[in-house]
Amino acid sequence: MPRFAANLTMMFNEYRFLDRFQAAADAGFEAVEYLFPYDHPADVVVGRLEAAGLKQALFNIPPGEWAAGERGLAALPERRDEFRNAIRKAIDYAKVIRSPLLHMMAGIADANDPAAITSYRDALAYAADATARDGIGLVIEPINGRDMPGYFLNDFDRAIGFISDLSHENVKLQFDIYHRQIMHGDVLVGIEKTMPLIGHVQIASVPKRNEPGTGELDDFRIFAALDELGYRGYVGCEYRPAGETVAGLGWMKRL
Repeated sequence: MPRFAANLTMMFNEYRFLDRFQAAADAGFEAVEYLFPYDHPADVVVGRLEAAGLKQALFNIPPGEWAAGERGLAALPERRDEFRNAIRKAIDYAKVIRSPLLHMMAGIADANDPAAITSYRDALAYAADATARDGIGLVIEPINGRDMPGYFLNDFDRAIGFISDLSHENVKLQFDIYHRQIMHGDVLVGIEKTMPLIGHVQIASVPKRNEPGTGELDDFRIFAALDELGYRGYVGCEYRPAGETVAGLGWMKRL
């Protein structure tokens, strides 16, 4: 059975953010992830992790002004200095929180713009080197255009191409099953094909992004495939509970 990490940005919203750690542990999770920890000092976050007996799975590098619609800086050439400052901030947090992975968001940019492509390649190389120096892994994630219109990295093959071209052992693919199904389908084949490159997996049902087992895919067959293929990382539960979080965790009892 895969190991699951509760996504505290989307789950346990019945609680304030810092109280979600204990709520996740009480519900049976051994690890957590979330979009961003930066509203709280790193030592406060790690204190909540330790008090709850949880491990950190990953979080995102600062994406710019999230509330203003920004979704990353890597593909924005005019924001290079801000991007590099964001990398340093994320690494500082990851070292304290002991996060093994950071996710680098690409940003809203034309996927065919040569300047954006060059900026993204340079940013990926810079981030790969910077995180590797501190023993922290780096992942990139294709995100579907329905949920995030205009996102630069909107195709799995393209993401694989960036990883392969850079050929940096510290850069892996974040395989989000929800995004994969919406963009390409063929989830099981995609997992098998990319398994050597996968650094992290996330799950939500399609199309409503609720609990596993409530959508069009056989999520439990996907979990079995991950086991069969030797995946040993966490599966991040990046879904929106259809109701109260704990009441919707019956899917875990089926495993």
